[in-house]
Amino acid sequence: MTNYIKKLVKEVDDFSAENLSAVEDFRVRFLGKKGVINGLFEKFKAVPDDEKKSYGEAINGLKKVAQDKVNTLKSSLRRSQGGSKEYIDHTRPGDPFLIGGRHPVSLVKNRIIDIFSRIGFNVSEGPEIEDDWHNFTALNLPEHHPARDMQDTFFVQTDPDILLRTHTSSVQVRYMENNTPPIRTISPGRVYRNEAISARSHCFFHQIEGLYIDKEVSFSDLKQTLQFFTESLFGKSKIRLRPSYFPFTEPSAEVDVYWGLETETDYKMTKGTGWLEIMGCGMVDPNVLTNCGIDAKKYSGFAFGMGIDRIALLLHQINDIRLLSENNLRFLEQFKSTF
Repeated sequence: MTNYIKKLVKEVDDFSAENLSAVEDFRVRFLGKKGVINGLFEKFKAVPDDEKKSYGEAINGLKKVAQDKVNTLKSSLRRSQGGSKEYIDHTRPGDPFLIGGRHPVSLVKNRIIDIFSRIGFNVSEGPEIEDDWHNFTALNLPEHHPARDMQDTFFVQTDPDILLRTHTSSVQVRYMENNTPPIRTISPGRVYRNEAISARSHCFFHQIEGLYIDKEVSFSDLKQTLQFFTESLFGKSKIRLRPSYFPFTEPSAEVDVYWGLETETDYKMTKGTGWLEIMGCGMVDPNVLTNCGIDAKKYSGFAFGMGIDRIALLLHQINDIRLLSENNLRFLEQFKSTF
């Protein structure tokens, strides 16, 4: 039986074809369902046990030789005939390229940076793992100061002086330590606070804070800057400043923008008042300037800060802040942009 298979192997080796049709006939004869090789496998049961191994190896060898012959002949004939004659419809539209999308937080952050860059603010960044001095003490929050309780902090257990920053004001401290006035910078970044996670709050979120230090900077300069910002970002020109308290600014204020009451959504967002709180601000406390090595008698300045996530929720009408960090593709694919 093996001698018969050897003859078939020689027949395969000697085979040649001038067209693809002949190659297909050859393939059907040897490799088809009713072909020679399947017929040999059907006779396997009748082979003596001591010959089965060599018989099986011979059939598998024949099958490989036949398959290689078919592949070789097809490739050779297609090359000689100038490639495949497969029909191609050149009027058919191509496969679409998927447009990437930026995260809604990145979209809002980029818009805010662009707005402030128009009036001379640069971008400064700092570490997310901070020390107590830059996050608290330099910002007029000495140890045991009651205002520290306003921000529930994640401390590093191995070193109580090391923590996850609770605001990007720490970046402003580092910037003032290494630069001399005039200073005009904004500091975007992620911050961490030990808060309960809900639809309106999270244990980590994004802030962007601004700082302007120069001679004779006044509260009116702050108000004019915020007026320009709200008109550029929201298209709203009416703002109000309400007295508030922040340890590192004096006087301090909360900034509201008049959103209006044109739709039911407006009523829900503003709780029927038409006013929407967007940020906190104030004049930099002289103690902060002194802590950072700036002459508080010669220079003054203002600072402001806002939550990027909250503004993203507002601008894109998102009802749950947790969606911003869950990486749900169905949600993220809605935000297509090259900005």
